[in-house]
Amino acid sequence: MALVFFDDIRLNAEISGPLGGPAVVLIHALGTNLRIWDEVVSRLPTGCRVLRFDQRGHGLSDVPEPPYAMGALIRDAERLIAHFGLRDAVVVGLSLGGLVAQGLAVKRLDLVRGMVLSNTAAKIGSAEMWQARIAQMLAEGPEAYAPGAMERMFGRQWQSVEGMERVRQMLLSTDPKGWAGCAAAIAGTDFYTPTAGLTLPTLVIAGIRDGTTPPDLVRETAELILGHRFELMRGAGHLPMVERPEDYTALISEFLRSLGHV
Repeated sequence: MALVFFDDIRLNAEISGPLGGPAVVLIHALGTNLRIWDEVVSRLPTGCRVLRFDQRGHGLSDVPEPPYAMGALIRDAERLIAHFGLRDAVVVGLSLGGLVAQGLAVKRLDLVRGMVLSNTAAKIGSAEMWQARIAQMLAEGPEAYAPGAMERMFGRQWQSVEGMERVRQMLLSTDPKGWAGCAAAIAGTDFYTPTAGLTLPTLVIAGIRDGTTPPDLVRETAELILGHRFELMRGAGHLPMVERPEDYTALISEFLRSLGHV
């Protein structure tokens, strides 16, 4: 891992795989960090050049004062891809990361060959809902916020889900200001119209137990994109890369092969 210095922010990133290998960019969800992809990176096809990073306000990246604009998050991803010399990437975006992936594809189709939109949508929740959650996070902290978040992500039996504690610890270690900044970006984003104009190859993944981005919401976004593929993962909620990493990565790997990317 390494801190990448830009004029306005330092972002923590990790790049792995051979120079010149087919590029895969992994963008994490709100309240997590690049470690959410550990079980995916180790299972991707050999030879991929894989970039993952901590979004602003998360992990080891800088925490600017909130709120953040979605355009800033998209620009962060754009600059990191350019910094590492990647092109024709398949971008895998989880939840918040899926919004970033959609915006990146609209803005820089020259950088993005295909997308995997995982447990995400063109619009996630309402501004009022996010403002209430931001207020709770800033007033009470992540410890109080975590139980509700875990139940939405993993379902009613969240306490017994394998991998849940690792995710909870990621949330607890997230700076509330960084969380609030990115939550504000989600609150202000509606990509229905721009995403409906995309025609690049897209795999869309939903989890049947996902209360954060329910399958019907994810499918609605999938249907905006001509020629998409939709996969509903049973036995998984909002974070299938934690709950069912082997099956999840198999879907992504098959998609990469179908594009001739690997």
